[in-house]
Amino acid sequence: MLKYICLFLLLTLGSTTLTSQDFEGQLQKLYKELDLILEQKAAVDQRIERVKLAKILQQVKKYALPKLEPGEELIHHSAIALVYDENHEQAKWVAHMISPEIITGKVSRTNDFRIDPKIVSGSAIEKDYFLKTLNPDSTYSYDGFGYDRGHLAPSADFRWSEQALSESYFYSNMSPQLPDFNREIWADLENSLRGYVFANPKVNLLVVTGPLLEGNLPKVERSVNGLSIPKAFWKVAIDLNNNRGIGFLIPHQRQDYPLSTFAFSIDVIEEKTGIDFFAQLPDDLENQIEQQLEKKLWFSDLASGDVEPLDPVSLAPNHFNTIQAARYMSKNDEVVVCGTAVSSRTSRNGNILINLDKQFPNQIFTVFIRKENIPNFSYDPENFLKNKILEIKGKVVNLGGTPTIFVEDENAIQIR
Repeated sequence: MLKYICLFLLLTLGSTTLTSQDFEGQLQKLYKELDLILEQKAAVDQRIERVKLAKILQQVKKYALPKLEPGEELIHHSAIALVYDENHEQAKWVAHMISPEIITGKVSRTNDFRIDPKIVSGSAIEKDYFLKTLNPDSTYSYDGFGYDRGHLAPSADFRWSEQALSESYFYSNMSPQLPDFNREIWADLENSLRGYVFANPKVNLLVVTGPLLEGNLPKVERSVNGLSIPKAFWKVAIDLNNNRGIGFLIPHQRQDYPLSTFAFSIDVIEEKTGIDFFAQLPDDLENQIEQQLEKKLWFSDLASGDVEPLDPVSLAPNHFNTIQAARYMSKNDEVVVCGTAVSSRTSRNGNILINLDKQFPNQIFTVFIRKENIPNFSYDPENFLKNKILEIKGKVVNLGGTPTIFVEDENAIQIR
């Protein structure tokens, strides 16, 4: 675009013969004009961003806020609103919007963690998470307390706005999270909601996030402000374009189960937290959205045929679901693995591979029938077992990283 502006300006000079000195003077003049245009563009871009932020905050305040309890103070920044809990030194909840602007946004994370100046009592600080010491060579040494500074409203949800993204690094938007929770299942949840907006580019997703704050929570050892360690984290989201919603409640520990197993209706999250979400919506619409749970609308893998692992509580002794099967790889113990046959295929060598719960190539457990053992079946296992809940008896081995049981005949497979 700048190239065409320069060309246009050059053409306006006419065809008068110019000396080298004249050319240099005209070029300098054009560059100055171009600098002025760029300055004007930058100023307009800033004004556009301010208007967009004001519109988003208006929508958050209008639709996303939970009901305030007596004594609670609403704090808001450019694109988020929150209530701070001084007793636990972190937010009780943070509300924000995931806008389709994220699809084209290119702002990188700033990592400018800092105190929230709007928390009158004072927010958490760096020394609640780690100690930093300046070395003689001007480098720093870090003494961590074992917890990440986990975002409640994730910075990547604001990657279209430098201001909003930077403000997501206020300590009022942080909660102590174990690294293998923050960087795995919690990151999966954040990515999943952004993925929903990518798949529905006209949707503004309203989100409220928080730690499950209870009495007598343990504190981060050496935290200067007595930072509480939540036992679980939750998140609720609504799509008002399609009048649908979903909630999540995830225990604060490393998780092996897929994200969808931690999805609930918003009503369930309200019951667990005691918070009245989206309280400003009309009652009939609020009830409609908050009582529903249609996971296939939020998880593309479930919509395409994957299923969740069976609840281990529902299984008989010595019976395990496809997630638990991984613990028995190469242990030489004979167990029974239970799951739903969601995909099957015949390999180039004529072997049959049946995947339980998740389809190829994202399989989490495989039943392997060698070509020479196929005649031992009175049915075609590749097609007959599809979509049935199976109990597979055998020893779990590691086949290219996937827990697998090799089956010789149909007696090793029971159909529920």
